[in-house]
Amino acid sequence: MVEYRIDRRSGVATYVQIVQQTKQALRLGLLEPGDRLPTAREVVEATAINPNTVLKAYRELEREGLVEARRGLGTFVRRSLGTAPAESPLHGELDAWAARAREAGLDREDVAALFTAVLDRHFSDRHSQGDPT
Repeated sequence: MVEYRIDRRSGVATYVQIVQQTKQALRLGLLEPGDRLPTAREVVEATAINPNTVLKAYRELEREGLVEARRGLGTFVRRSLGTAPAESPLHGELDAWAARAREAGLDREDVAALFTAVLDRHFSDRHSQGDPT
């Protein structure tokens, strides 16, 4: 089961953080079709957020076809995303890289900016069409 972590200083709406973390768990294979998401009450107890915020996030996930609410039973995963399991060798390499970045004195925002710049370079439309620049 996924455990949500809410960063109140991030500037990202709480419901969006829940949606993003659920999608990340789906991409990593931590959540699979048929798995039940935590109830709104469980999320509220763990994070001290408003139950309506949890329900808003779950409605967004449902609107996107990723989960389905079953009355009286809970909210269940309908489909997964991506193909990057948490146990892949790439996950280990990225974990080691992040540890080295932290040891080098980079903070979370520095690492995020660096990683985003590299992602942008490798996954831009121009690069994916064969343009090496």
